[in-house]
This record gives sequence, structure tokens and C-alpha cells, in this order.
Amino acid sequence: MTYDLDIREEELKNKVAKDYFWIYDNTKIIGDVDFCVAMHKSKKELFEQESLLWAEAKKGISDIYKSFVQLILTIGKARTFDKYLPPAMLGSFDAEKIAFIPYNYIHDIFYLNDFNWNVTPSNHEIKEFKLVYDKVKNILDKNTLLFYYNRDTKELKKFIKINFIVGKWGVTKTQIDKNNFIVIYNKWLQAVKPSIAVNLDITKKTGIIDGDFYLADLLSRENETLRKKLFVILKKNKYELDRKIDEMGMFSSKTASFNDSQKAHIEFWNTYKRPPKEEYWDYIIKRRDLLVPQDVRERKGSFFTPQIWVELSQKYLTDVLGEDWQDEYYIWDCAAGTGNLLNGLTNKYNVWASTLDKQDVEVMKSRIKNGANLLEDHVFQFDFLNDDFSKLPEPLQKIINKPIERKKLVIYINPPYAEASNRDTVVGKGENKSNVATKTKIYKNFSNIVGTATRELFAQFFLRVYKELPNSKLASFSTLKFINGQNFFRFRTYFLAKFEKGFVVPANTFDNVNGKFPIAFLIWDLQKKENFNTIFCDVFTDDTKEKIGIKKFHVHKKNGFIINWLRNFYDKKSERIAYLRMQGTDMQNNRGVFLTNQPTKNDLLKKLTTDITKNNIIEMCIYLSVRHIITTSWLKDRDQFLYPDVCWQTDKKFQNDCLAFALFNGQNKISSNGGINNWIPFTESEVNSREKFDSNFMSRFINGKLKIKQEADLLNGKKVKTTEKLKFSPKAKEVFDVGRKLWKYYHAQPNCNVNASFYDIRAHFQGRSAKGRMNSKSKDEIYMKLIKELREKSKFLAQKIEPKVYEYGFLKE
Repeated sequence: MTYDLDIREEELKNKVAKDYFWIYDNTKIIGDVDFCVAMHKSKKELFEQESLLWAEAKKGISDIYKSFVQLILTIGKARTFDKYLPPAMLGSFDAEKIAFIPYNYIHDIFYLNDFNWNVTPSNHEIKEFKLVYDKVKNILDKNTLLFYYNRDTKELKKFIKINFIVGKWGVTKTQIDKNNFIVIYNKWLQAVKPSIAVNLDITKKTGIIDGDFYLADLLSRENETLRKKLFVILKKNKYELDRKIDEMGMFSSKTASFNDSQKAHIEFWNTYKRPPKEEYWDYIIKRRDLLVPQDVRERKGSFFTPQIWVELSQKYLTDVLGEDWQDEYYIWDCAAGTGNLLNGLTNKYNVWASTLDKQDVEVMKSRIKNGANLLEDHVFQFDFLNDDFSKLPEPLQKIINKPIERKKLVIYINPPYAEASNRDTVVGKGENKSNVATKTKIYKNFSNIVGTATRELFAQFFLRVYKELPNSKLASFSTLKFINGQNFFRFRTYFLAKFEKGFVVPANTFDNVNGKFPIAFLIWDLQKKENFNTIFCDVFTDDTKEKIGIKKFHVHKKNGFIINWLRNFYDKKSERIAYLRMQGTDMQNNRGVFLTNQPTKNDLLKKLTTDITKNNIIEMCIYLSVRHIITTSWLKDRDQFLYPDVCWQTDKKFQNDCLAFALFNGQNKISSNGGINNWIPFTESEVNSREKFDSNFMSRFINGKLKIKQEADLLNGKKVKTTEKLKFSPKAKEVFDVGRKLWKYYHAQPNCNVNASFYDIRAHFQGRSAKGRMNSKSKDEIYMKLIKELREKSKFLAQKIEPKVYEYGFLKE
């Protein structure tokens, strides 16, 4: 919520009253005070109406401190506090922001001796104004509660609700707990972080992150951090970091101050009560992973495993290894983060935890002091993808160096997931993360053996465990890429192990993971060398711990994917009528599959398109339809589309149904703006067109009137052949019937484009947002009725096609 900077002061006061103080009485006139807020008073009440706020208002953008001084001079000059009960709060606002300070913090100023109050309050140049400014500035610095309308509207309304109560004095600050400390952190990043005089991009490389400064603030009282084991400590007006004992045995540290004399810091923390209740401290420190920037989190794997899945994974380990597994096996989490995966383990003498991040080691050791069931000597810093095992603690080295003991070693991990490229790279928006996954020692050792699979950090963990910790047990959370991913064929031929048991859960149940895809917990016996073709996983959601089903994940042949099938129909010789835009071979990439005649430069450069011609139009539409027929879900998100068997070739109804589905699907993005529209499925007379179409290709193709010129026939004087008329199923005909009504309705519009495509018609009625995206709805009721009916008929057609998708092998159940 913002206000125009050029509105008059009276209008601004009215708007602020309406937007924030609408349940109060804003009509009361208190001397020369600009703005008053009071409780509503009934006619029967005998006592004076009590004020809640007296405020100074300024149009445009003003200096809040000067406005407060002007308000103080206004009150003092008229001795308003002698005539009316003073309010709980004084305030100042303009078109950008509003600030409050409890009245009792500054009331002493009104009793200054030998002070000339008989001055013009609005004159900021007089000595009296400057004198008051100097006297109250320090009070305002420490106690002003400042809210910006466009940033803090929710907090402002909450503050007013809590504090604007009759008889209430002082300020109720927002309490911080385990549920809101991340929300407040995000606000801290905007308000306080820019005022810290340190290059946080550089400190991040040393392991100290933005969140460490926030924790120093949060866990403090009177600007003194209470937990001295944190990586950053707040000491009044500066931070201490990189604290250590130097070579001479003396304590040393580095400091960081504020570039604004701590103004932003004080203003921000005036709104919140510090520290939180002590019962939340350990939880907040343990959840430091939530404060880790996204790029660091991807590299180090700082993704907190939800406790529900920690407990379930340990149950599955018990099922596989036996009731006494924690006493009979050794457990090493070599990607431990802050150690939450180890919560619930009972035998701390058999557990080791290592992590890349020194700060995470300190967090774990701090948690040990607060009751975490780990041994300090078993918690250590170790770069699993680069460091030599000679750096491990001696007891752990003895285990991994003895084959018999190593068989009893369980590598229990939730490793990082970063890869050398991501979706933004594919669509031309991002850069390869070559410094993340391709700079490790493990990458260099295995890239020639297993190929592109080594670009995934979790795969690098698996490879080192498999190679250097043979015959151990691997129990890990991960995606399913290494089971069914197209780029993991060589990995699967190398990684031979027996799958014991596992489960899958939605990825978005993990903090900071937004995607809707399965994350698996799988247990492998590395002593038993087996090819795995299909694995069966139990399925759980976060709604209940009860199993909701079983999901099969299949291993596929090297060239057994749908793209390998599609390449059989590439046609670079015939005239192009459109492009098929392709992406990936699994369901997560379906939105990148569509028809277009306006491919982007990036799509052409990266060869993400292929030509559609009269010779391959059916196969191209089968590909698009198969990719969009099945409704995706988190559980199916990584299912792969495959090279089908030959049975589809003789099923003409299946082929024609796919053409009908593709013509009227939202992924048909062909537009007359991109050139001649060859995809109008009707004749001019069918839709009452006012003019002849530029192209009748599609209607001629459907009706068997498209000529097929064959050079050999022409030379021999034979008659030119035509295509066969397509026969559609009843469900497909219903789609065409509603589509025809839609085209007719569009062509009845005053300024229609006779060559409009299905995409153009939708854009005409639905319009676009300010960002250029097509709106989801239209104000035209007839259009909405027609498009709804068309979508319903297309859905029924999809349901008819779906069994064939599985029957012909495009997908596996």
C-alpha cells in the first residue's frame, strides 16, 4: 500500500485514517495537533475521551525526526497536555512511512526550565527547534518504531491492533518464536543487512553467512549476544567474528561496524522483542540451515530433513538391519549439516558426523552441550568429495580400513543436490554451476567412468562410498535420477548393489524445496553386486505416517527413451509448417513441450526444436499428446517417456485422436503473428469466415485433400496422389464440434483476424496481464462457456487415449 507523493496533507490524513485506523475515532481536534486517534465514545459516557495517538502529518516524503520535533513544539507551545489527557503514543507520518514513540519516553522535554516555547513549530531553522532536536535525537534513535507502508503493512496493522488499547502504556513488541523467526529474518535482510559495514559476499566464502549476523542480533539482550559460541557476536555497536586463538596463544578477532551509526539496526529491533524465549534457542540455532543463502545451500546440502522422515528412515533401517542395528553397526553421516538426521539415534559411541562447513560443526558441538546425543570427538569438519580419508578421526579410520568392520558401516546421509546446470541454463536464463560440481576430486576421478552423472553432487557421494567404502551399507535420501534418469546409464552399469528397502515422499515437505517431485530414502547393500531393473518404494505424504501405496521405478535402456523414437521422424527436406518444441524425457519437463511457429533464438541455438511437416505431423502430435495426456503429480514427476513398441503404427484411431487432442490443447501455441497459420482445422464455410484463409493446409490434411507430389510419378505421367481422409473417434468428433462453435463465435466478432489460430482466439478473449501473460479467464460469458465445454471434451478424449499410452509402452505403470 502506497500513497501518491503529490497528494495534499488533508487527503493523506484521510487515507491513513481509513486504511489503518478505521475502527477508531479520527475526528477529534486536539489543539493544533494534525492527527488524533481515539476510541469511539458513546453519548452516555461521562469521562473524557482518551486519546491513543497524537501525530504530525507531512505530505510527500519528510524527515521523521524533524516531524517529531515539530509535534513536540506544537504540544509544548499550547501546553496541550494540560488541557487533554496525553496519548499513549506520539507519531509522525508522510506518504511513505509512519513512526511511533511512546509518549512517556519524551514527556520530560515539556518541563525544560528556561525554554522559550512561544515559537513557530514549523520553522526548522530556529535555535529552539535545533535545541529540542538535539535533546530528543538519542531517544528517537533508540525507541522509534518505524513502518513503511509498502513493506510493513501487515506488521503495522498488527502493531496498531495490539497497542492501541485504552489504558495501555508502553509498547508491546512482536514476539519471536520458532514459527516466525525466518519471516523476520527476511525482513532483517532488507532493513539491517545493507547497514553492516562488511562485504558479506566475501565472508560467505569463509563460511560466515548473513544469517550468522542475524543470529547474533536475535539471541541478544541490550545489544549483547547471549550465546558466545555463535560464529558472530554482537557487542553493542559492532559485531565480532573470526574469533580464535592465534599462534602466540592470544585471543584475536575481527570486527564489523555499521555504516549508518546503527540507525537501521536500532529502528528494526525496536519493533521486535529480543531474545526469544530460551526454550526456542536450540531449535533456532539448529535451524541455521534455513538462513543459508540458496547458492551455498545447494553446494553444501544444507537442507534440513524433516523429523517425520528422519524417524521413518530409522524405522526402515531397523526393518532391514534388525532391532539392535544401532549397537551392531557403525553410522557415519558424511553430509551432516547441523546433524538433524542423527536425531533419535541412541548409541552415540557408534555415530560419526562430518560436514564441509566449520560453522555447522560448531553448531553440532553447541547442541551437544545442550543435550544432543553425540560425542564431540565424533563430530568433525571433512570435505567428503575432496579430502583424503587419512584426515578422519583414528577410530573411524580403523573401521574403514578393516574389511570385516567396514561391512558393519552404514553411510547414512541426505547429501547435497547441486548439479553443474539447472533448468535456467536450459531455457537460457542461467549459467552452468561449473564451480559447484565439476571442481571436486571425485568429479575428476569418475567423470570418464560414469559420464555426466558426476555433475550431480549426490552421485559423487554415492560413487566415493561405492569405490572407497566397499561392502558397506548406503542409506541415503536423494532424487530418483540415478534409477531412471537418461544421463545415468553409465552410472547404473558401474553402481551394482542390492536394493533392500525404501520409501518416497514429496520434495516440498523438505524446507526450502519448492518442486513437486519425489525424494526417496533407499537402503543399499554394497556387498551384493546386482543389476537393478525395477525398485518398489512405499509412498508416504506428510499428512500421515501411514503408507498410501507402492510406486515402481524402472531402469531404462540407453536408447529406450521417447526422444530416440521421435528422431526416426525428423524431416529436414520437406516444407516446415511449424516447430515442435522439445524438452527432457520426463514429466517434470512437460511444460517445455509445445507447438509453435515462433521459436526463441535460444531454442534454435540449443536444438530444442524440430520441424513439423506434412510427412511427420501425426508422429509429432502423438509426441505432444503423450506428453500432456497424463495428469502429472509429485509422484509421477520423474517418470520417463519411452520408446514405444510397434503396435501404435496400426492404430489409426489412436493416431487421429492424438492429432485432435494436439489441435485444441493449450500447448498449441501457433499464432498468425508468427507467419502463415497452417493449423486452422476448419474450412471458411464451417466457421462463417468473412475472407479466405491464407492457408487451408490442416483442413485439407484432415479431409484427405492434400496432394502428395512424388517425383517418380510426375516423370511417368501418373496422377498425383492425395492423403487419406482421417477418421476420428466419437470423443474426438465431440472436440471438433465444440471447437467449431468456438471458431464461429470468434469470427462473429467485429474485428476478428480471419487467420487466427486457437492460441490467437484464446488471447483475444482472455487478454493479457501487465506482464504479458495470457489471463486465465475472460469477461465474455459465451466464450467462457465454450472454452469450458471444449476443455471438458478434451479431458474425455484424453481419458480415452491414456490407456493406449501405457499399452503401447510410451510410459510404464
